[in-house]
Order: sequence, then structure tokens, then C-alpha cells
Amino acid sequence: MNPQRVTLITLGVEDLDRSRAFYGALGWQPVPGPEEVVFFRMEGMALGLFGRAALAEDQGRAGAVLGTGAVTLAQNFPTEAEVDAAFAAALKAGATALKRPEKVFWGGYSGYYADPDDHVWELAMNPFWHLDADGRLTIPDPA
Repeated sequence: MNPQRVTLITLGVEDLDRSRAFYGALGWQPVPGPEEVVFFRMEGMALGLFGRAALAEDQGRAGAVLGTGAVTLAQNFPTEAEVDAAFAAALKAGATALKRPEKVFWGGYSGYYADPDDHVWELAMNPFWHLDADGRLTIPDPA
């Protein structure tokens, strides 16, 4: 099995219902599961939402204060207009704008927002990477 992969990303959240509603407002559909966690299917993997205290306990670190913002999750889009639309949808759903989408030094277009628990998301259009019809990313080999 390929060791270079991720199958589940779990975000620790303060209010599970609020976070479920936020991601639902972005169009994410939860799958049935235990009440203590919310899972969303993604292309080849899943995103989970889990209460911060419960997540720390599950990690064997009961009482630990789990932080946010040191990791950026990203969604790539084929056009700048789609980045702008996704950014606007996130703000409408309750996100906090960190950096509005703009042309960036590396030749693409990107912006950042924080979800209600301060988890940072980047929305980007990278003209050097290919997205297939399902949004799967291919990073080309160097020329």
C-alpha cells in the first residue's frame, strides 16, 4: 500500500452542531455515523468533525488544549471566478475572511478564510496543476 496518502482529516471543534451547519451551508453532506462525530465523504478520503475535548481524550491527551491555524487545508479550482464564488459562499456560511482572493507571487490566484473554529482554508487556482472533472489534483512531473 502506498504510504504517501491521507485517508481522514479530523478537525477538533468547540460546537459540533455549529460546525455541521457551517459545512452544510457550503454544500457538504454528512454521512450517517455516531452522534459524537460528523463525517463527510471526499474524493478518496473523508473529513471528520469531533469535539476538541473528546478528540484530545481520544488521542490519549485528556485535558490538552488543541490549537488551530498551524495547518492549512486547501481546495483548488480551475478558474479565478470559481475561487471567488467559493470564497463568497464561505463568508455567507459564517467564515472569517483572512485574505481575500488575489493574484499571488507564484503565478496563481488564492485567498484564505477561517471556519468557525479558526481552521484555515485556502481557496486557489493554480495554472500549473491539473484538476480532473471530479476535482482530483495532479501535480505534473518537472519538465
